[in-house]
Amino acid sequence: MNKMITNSMKAGALALVLVAASGCQTKEIDEAKAAATKAQQDAAAAQATANQALSTANAASSNAAAAKSAADNAQSTANQALQAAQTAQSGVDATNQKLDRMFKQSVSK
Repeated sequence: MNKMITNSMKAGALALVLVAASGCQTKEIDEAKAAATKAQQDAAAAQATANQALSTANAASSNAAAAKSAADNAQSTANQALQAAQTAQSGVDATNQKLDRMFKQSVSK
């Protein structure tokens, strides 16, 4: 009878160990699922941040292109103004030379 009691106690202890082990595994599985869910949420948040950064970079690139176009137009206008100023200066120089010649002619008479 002792052997039967010992075997029953061994079986009970084994059952208790199995129940405890399965409880630990369930807890570990739940923890792993929670970690996986958190990792998915973190990845989704990182993707959203990356998408927003890409959108911001694209907008900045577009703004830079518009600014370059405006700068190119301003440079073209400045070049035209410089050319007009140089032409005007040439006219003024020619007029001054003409006036000098006229003054010298009037003085020499």
